[in-house]
Amino acid sequence: MSYYIEPIARLINELSRLPGIGNKTAQRLAFHIINMPEDHVKSLAKAIDEVKGQIKYCGICGNISEEDTCAICKSPVRDSSVICVVEDARDVIAMERAREFKGLYHVLNGTISPMDGIGPDDIRIKELLQRVNDDALKEVIMATNPNIEGEATAVYISRLLKPMGIKTTRIAHGLPVGGDLEYADQVTISKALQGRREM
Repeated sequence: MSYYIEPIARLINELSRLPGIGNKTAQRLAFHIINMPEDHVKSLAKAIDEVKGQIKYCGICGNISEEDTCAICKSPVRDSSVICVVEDARDVIAMERAREFKGLYHVLNGTISPMDGIGPDDIRIKELLQRVNDDALKEVIMATNPNIEGEATAVYISRLLKPMGIKTTRIAHGLPVGGDLEYADQVTISKALQGRREM
């Protein structure tokens, strides 16, 4: 039995579909929206509608864009000899924030996860293989997350690229800046040692 009138119950239900939003948080958000000025509510609804209607996926790399080709793929100053493979558009934003990578990206829109029924054909691996046929390409950097699915995806793609003679590298994983060695788990310490470099 619902304690809420239908419009509120429907709003709570829709909000609880968002990732990380449980029923209690959805209730708090719903009542916050109810108490917002009407012009703020309309502005929020319009922003949600516009983002869904105006955002596209870049036809080259798969990143989110307002146009058919994203600004990164269009840029003449990016290094087209290096492609960094990431899981989703949020990873592109994280990489760009670091201001270290000057190449292009390829967004997989997921990872291989047999437990979830996601195989190689369900993510953008075919599109990556089409891109690597370019003679100018020298390196593919695998920047998938350091979890089981991310590692499996990186290994799978690297095995496909190896016969093509393309240098495939993996971003280093290890200890975060400001982290304490004593609190790090064994896998993190192992990855930090494997990814060490000369100073």
